[in-house]
Amino acid sequence: MASGAVANHLMKKHGIAAKVGIWIGEAYLPLLTGVFFFVLWEALIRLLNVPRYILPAPSAVFLEFAQHSRLIWYHTLVTANETFVGYAIAVVLGIPISIFVAFSETLQRTFYAAAVTLGMVPTIAFAPLFVVWFGFSFASKMLVVFWVCFFPILINGIFGFLSLSDELRHFSLSTGADRVTTFWKIRLPAALPQVFVGLKGAAINATVGATIAEWIGGNAGLGYYIQVATGDFNMRLALAAIIMLTALGLLLYFLVILAEMKLMPWHESQRERG
Repeated sequence: MASGAVANHLMKKHGIAAKVGIWIGEAYLPLLTGVFFFVLWEALIRLLNVPRYILPAPSAVFLEFAQHSRLIWYHTLVTANETFVGYAIAVVLGIPISIFVAFSETLQRTFYAAAVTLGMVPTIAFAPLFVVWFGFSFASKMLVVFWVCFFPILINGIFGFLSLSDELRHFSLSTGADRVTTFWKIRLPAALPQVFVGLKGAAINATVGATIAEWIGGNAGLGYYIQVATGDFNMRLALAAIIMLTALGLLLYFLVILAEMKLMPWHESQRERG
């Protein structure tokens, strides 16, 4: 009870910064779980004498990371550029288009069905086409990231903007609010939880799309580097690159969570976190 009261006081006084601080304070259990995982991994590798070309110990992976840190950082920046640009374009296009579709019955019957159909096609099926059309350039890999991020954002955005009940919409209009005011004050806040479901799902997919694109048509990036390392049977280097790829995905996801905290402080999910 006392700790909860202190947490609430901090959130009221310092807002987002306090929430982040509380999150860090509560992160000890996941951190301990991660430490236990790596300790167990290290112990099993040594106990079972697993060959390092099959699965190296984490200590060997971290040593390899330190030895090749400059090259790993270079490939990380390449993948990060593709990931963040593709994701940003998907957000900039996906949310406005979802609004247009939600407000148009014609688009709901035409564009929405096409979007669902295209979204169900595996990304790896389109990636070679982007390479053929745009070559081994940044654009082809950025478009793959855009492709895997756009449809979750679009479809969840449509669901969100259609989620306002007729009763609430008619009530807002009966108070004298025009359609623009109703959208900003009622429909948009009501849609945000579902919109962020799409944004978080797209954040999870973003690094997957970048990796697939680099596997198929890349000459740089973490996906390409992992492919080179596994081709040389250097599992230590491959796992070091995978760790950086995981960190990159977590960074993007955490940024989306921060935006959710900022834009939806009133939502039940945020109160539970607090």
